[in-house]
Amino acid sequence: MDLFEYRNGELFAENLPVRAIAEAAGTPCYIYSRGTLESHYDRLVEAFAPIAPLVCYSVKSCPNLSVLKVLHERGAGMDVVSGGELFRARAAGVDAKKCVYAGVGKTDREITYALKEGIGLFNCESEEEFENIARIARENGIVARVALRINPDVDPKTHRYTTTGKKESKFGVDLERARRFFEKYGRDEFALLEGLHLHIGSPVYTVDPYREALTKTASLVDDLARAGFTIRSIDLGGGFGADYESSQTPPLKEYAQAIIPLAKPLFDRGIRFILEPGRTIVANAGILVVEVLYTKTSGEKRFAICNAGMNALLRPSHYGSFHFMWPVVPGLDMTPARRTLDPKLPGTAVQDVVGPLCETGDFLALDRALPASLSRGDLLAVFTAGAYGMSMANRYNSSPLPSEVLVSGSSAHIVRSRENFQDLIEHELQTSALNVIAPLKNAPELTRTAR
Repeated sequence: MDLFEYRNGELFAENLPVRAIAEAAGTPCYIYSRGTLESHYDRLVEAFAPIAPLVCYSVKSCPNLSVLKVLHERGAGMDVVSGGELFRARAAGVDAKKCVYAGVGKTDREITYALKEGIGLFNCESEEEFENIARIARENGIVARVALRINPDVDPKTHRYTTTGKKESKFGVDLERARRFFEKYGRDEFALLEGLHLHIGSPVYTVDPYREALTKTASLVDDLARAGFTIRSIDLGGGFGADYESSQTPPLKEYAQAIIPLAKPLFDRGIRFILEPGRTIVANAGILVVEVLYTKTSGEKRFAICNAGMNALLRPSHYGSFHFMWPVVPGLDMTPARRTLDPKLPGTAVQDVVGPLCETGDFLALDRALPASLSRGDLLAVFTAGAYGMSMANRYNSSPLPSEVLVSGSSAHIVRSRENFQDLIEHELQTSALNVIAPLKNAPELTRTAR
């Protein structure tokens, strides 16, 4: 699962005690395990070897440059959803040809930048977007390669905010519309419509939705071939789960065993496959370490008030998601055997773990069984926090962003320094005059004033 484990009553990240890392880096801080990142990537490549996919790591899940570099060195391409993410991928040394660019709201500036960088594939989400990509490609004299994102109308049984493959989704187009899409745009000279992209949601803990989605996609490929259109690539997206609780997710080989029998005939016909894993690689590769500032009881409710909450990890408040958490140094008698909602250890008490922000919704866990002895100064580790943790962190209440640390064996490096108060206002100090002329004919109140 990962290389975070308790030894003699104390949590270690690979070969280093988490307590020592937190003392050196300060809290709150994110700690990533290089060994976990590498092993998760390698297992995925091995599981899907029969169709030799280009594995494009989903930058949005954790965009730290050092994380991107680790995966780039392993051979990964990148899945990006903004010009900023493409810029990060390029800064990490990734060839733009190994990047796929998705997202429903690409701006003209971002499209132009991606074209000039030599983006490998645009994953297109709508008719107007395709027309815009084609126009910008033609104006710049650059041929764009495009895959149409389709909605196979498959329900992955995940949170409604992360379900993306239903017909009513804001992403992509439904299958019937996809056929008309190719008829209308499939012969453009500057935007070569030659791929299909599907991403049904995340996290998906069963294999059946992938079978259903790929079965429908294969049928669409055949329909398009009969109409004279050749599909050269299929981007299967990502969405594979992560172990928020011990052994929650099927092994990667189970996902592969469901997908490969359907994909291999297409692969043998010359179709290239792309995968976009994010969570399954990085979620368990990261933890968030916070410090207990105060404890209190109000009515029957117990609280542990920490130095970070939804500003550092938004998922519990936003999605109602579960993250296992436990003291960094619980002692031998309080070391959990599994990561689960209730580790069933004696000496626990139900309590809310909350942050310092002025929001009732600012929490990391509600009604959680934690050691009753939890007190001021204790460190808590929030597990499976590598995906959509730091990438969704924010500065609400003018809270500086956490630091990030990458551990490799017995060494650790700060890969993002902790923000300070000065960092919070730095951009506001860089002011300049903005030359704006209001059109008086559209502003009668200004005209009256002028008289």
